[in-house]
Amino acid sequence: MAALRRTLHLATLAAGARRAVAGSLAGSCLADRGLWDKLHAQPRQGNVRTFDWFFGYQEAQGLLLPLLQEAPAACPPRVLDVGCGTSSLCTGLYTKCPHPVDVLGVDFSPVAVAHMNSLLEGGQGQTPLCPGHPASRLHFMQADAQNLQPVASSGTFQLVLDKGTWDAVARGGLLGAYQLLSECLRVLSPQGTLIQFSDEDPDVRLPCLEQKAQGWTVSVQELGPFQGISYFAYLVQVSD
Repeated sequence: MAALRRTLHLATLAAGARRAVAGSLAGSCLADRGLWDKLHAQPRQGNVRTFDWFFGYQEAQGLLLPLLQEAPAACPPRVLDVGCGTSSLCTGLYTKCPHPVDVLGVDFSPVAVAHMNSLLEGGQGQTPLCPGHPASRLHFMQADAQNLQPVASSGTFQLVLDKGTWDAVARGGLLGAYQLLSECLRVLSPQGTLIQFSDEDPDVRLPCLEQKAQGWTVSVQELGPFQGISYFAYLVQVSD
């Protein structure tokens, strides 16, 4: 299927490595934590320290920065990245966003969380990450995105990001994907925005979101193409 082939596209790896990883995942359950532990434990190629599905922070910043630019430094907006893996999304927001942000990345893989904490703190002889704004903060936590109760109370985050996490969870059934959506909306502040980044076509994703996000406005923006592939940003916001 074309959608599955695009989902397995790895924007930060060399073409040969992308084919190898995609082949190993094609017949797997992407909701299996052991699979992701094994994937995140693989050695990084060259100086690449992050691992991005679809695309990274550089491609997403044009959509994200306008949502963050008006926040006061004394009260930076809280951003949650569910299923962050070892993506550059959290680290990019922290190191490159000129506006103050308080970013939390959660993932159910302890291997991914350990890697990102090491990257943040400058482990293994690396230089610690420096914030793009003095008031910015970055944390990583092991948690299941389908149960964010240990992470935050309701209405905590102004921006919730899901880059490919719905896609992975939905491989195990839509029930899990709907639970993921429910938790994202629970922790989202009343005036906040949930963004799902995906390659899934709007005629498939929009009906699911509109059905389960009643009382919210759902819209879609096309992104890219990046390396010849078009993606979509599904935005869930408070209804006017």
